[in-house]
Amino acid sequence: MNKGDIIVREAMKMNPVTVSPDTTVQEAAELMRKHRVGSCIVIVEKPIGIITERDIVHKVVSQDLKASDVKVKDIMSSPIIVIDPYKSIEEAMRIMANGNIRRLPVIENGELVGIITQRDIARISPVLLEILRDMSGVSRENYLKERIYSGKCEDCGTLSTRLRLVDGRLLCEDCIDALRYE
Repeated sequence: MNKGDIIVREAMKMNPVTVSPDTTVQEAAELMRKHRVGSCIVIVEKPIGIITERDIVHKVVSQDLKASDVKVKDIMSSPIIVIDPYKSIEEAMRIMANGNIRRLPVIENGELVGIITQRDIARISPVLLEILRDMSGVSRENYLKERIYSGKCEDCGTLSTRLRLVDGRLLCEDCIDALRYE
């Protein structure tokens, strides 16, 4: 990061709306409306997923399901890609573009501290948003291998905000270390 770069912490929204996996989609939608946001972070001690307006439209409304009967855990996007609050806005833009996502939960010391969206970036600089749109054509596979995810380790089941993609599986640091010493 260069001196003078804007960091995620300066642009993110604090206190993102959170729900549990057993919250109904109707309750989550009501929270989104009440707080005027387009998503809720799904938490079980740590962030494990995200539910967006798009998820609700594509996975509930278009299927003619009753939102009060569907649980968030059944339609949430998981695992989620996260970012550190001290990374640059440019890094956040790269992550969003390469992951084809519009929202990034912000994690500091394993805790959810905020969320940054494309709209937050556009508010800072419309030019940055244009760069983000141009970057969205970059190869996703190589980029995702280097990302940090939040969710359950696919080997031990531990909740972690520091999962990494290893051989097609999301693993916690302990399981990655165990693989190195096998």
